[in-house]
Amino acid sequence: MAFHHSLEVDQGSKPEKDSIIRTGTTLTCTAHIITAVIGSGVLSLAWATAQLGWIAAPICMLSFAIVTYISAFLLSECYRTSTGERNRSYMEAVRFYLGTRRTWFCGFLQYVSFYGCAVVYTFTTATCVRAIQKSNCYHKEGHQAPCSYGDGFYMILFGLVQIVLCLIPDFHEMAWLSILAAIMSFAYSSIGFGLGLAKVIGNGRIKGSIGGIAMPSATQKVWRVSQALGDIAFAYPYSIILLEIEDTLKSPPPENKTMKKASMVAVFITTFFYLCCGCFGYAAFGDETPGNLLTGFGFYEPYWLVDFANLCVVIHLVGGYQVYSQPIFSFVDRWSAEKFPESRFVNKFYTVKLPFLPPYRLNLLRLCFRTIYVITTTGLALFFPFFNQVLGLLGSFSFWPLAIYFPVEMYFVQRKVAPWTKPWIVLQVFSAVCLIVSIFAFVGSVEGVISAKLS
Repeated sequence: MAFHHSLEVDQGSKPEKDSIIRTGTTLTCTAHIITAVIGSGVLSLAWATAQLGWIAAPICMLSFAIVTYISAFLLSECYRTSTGERNRSYMEAVRFYLGTRRTWFCGFLQYVSFYGCAVVYTFTTATCVRAIQKSNCYHKEGHQAPCSYGDGFYMILFGLVQIVLCLIPDFHEMAWLSILAAIMSFAYSSIGFGLGLAKVIGNGRIKGSIGGIAMPSATQKVWRVSQALGDIAFAYPYSIILLEIEDTLKSPPPENKTMKKASMVAVFITTFFYLCCGCFGYAAFGDETPGNLLTGFGFYEPYWLVDFANLCVVIHLVGGYQVYSQPIFSFVDRWSAEKFPESRFVNKFYTVKLPFLPPYRLNLLRLCFRTIYVITTTGLALFFPFFNQVLGLLGSFSFWPLAIYFPVEMYFVQRKVAPWTKPWIVLQVFSAVCLIVSIFAFVGSVEGVISAKLS
């Protein structure tokens, strides 16, 4: 396959038409990717491993890692056009290469995925705070104490924090938040891996089986396997924000070279942590592997370490919420400015000075829309707090169209790949296989959400 071509001659050689000063580097790019990838999905991988078993689970995780890097490679090539112009977002690239009709379809899928991630991050944060309370309760009252707490208050509290953070203007001013979130993701992933390893050593044996958890019927086993694939699909791809991240990179070197380098580093790091958390979590608990590695398991001591791990998850998800929400905010800002150029509500900025902080330029549209956005994501999280099922649903829903179909089709156009050539056939087979996996995972995840809601 002709995957080795690049746009080094064109990229970074054209004068810019916008006034944005891009300062992103491989480090900040890797931090953005890790913040987007290592999120709440990593907490479900031990459960997914338990459904698939010792052979299928590692193979699936490695396969999704390879697919994710190929997707990132193809998409990073689409940032610059043949004339050197930028495609600053995923939708801009689809519009340029594939036309308006498919842009609407892409936009719908992309923003539903962004919105869904915000919902997942809201209730995941609440369950982590609840786990901290339970851990402290068990430590003080004993392991048999009826330590039970609700999630609603913490979801609302998380929403209030996000209303404040949503005032960050755009991606270019949140590198610090992504770096902090990436550090937190390393911390809690390492703790999850370490606790799992300690549990295995304490047990004196490795639990689990080649076939995974046995189910009462073959049909139920199929549903569980499909949900597990959906969870893994949710944990990996970051295609929907790749071009937004690439748009933060300075040039030279060419943005696509930096993005591919950062993608390789980030995918390697995340795969290592995913395998460690998934496999050691399953080895520690076997058929009793919890849905969320840090909130549903039986590590009562050292309780302070469990508390710290959950706190790291909370801090990471605070940043991850912004990484997935900022593209929606940017789209609304741009669309509104073009649609209502004379509106003061849309275009006027007010300078607000707060003690010990630099002046902030407040815009009423941003304040109102972003506040409503956070309120609605919080409301849905309160109504659908089903961790593994919702993760599987979101992962399978967006995996094929956004991580596979659009990058492949845009690459064909960008590279002028002729039908029925070897690269065309290979990529079409690659896309078809991923479509089958995505449909299988989606059907099982829908069944899981319905069953969880009815039970």
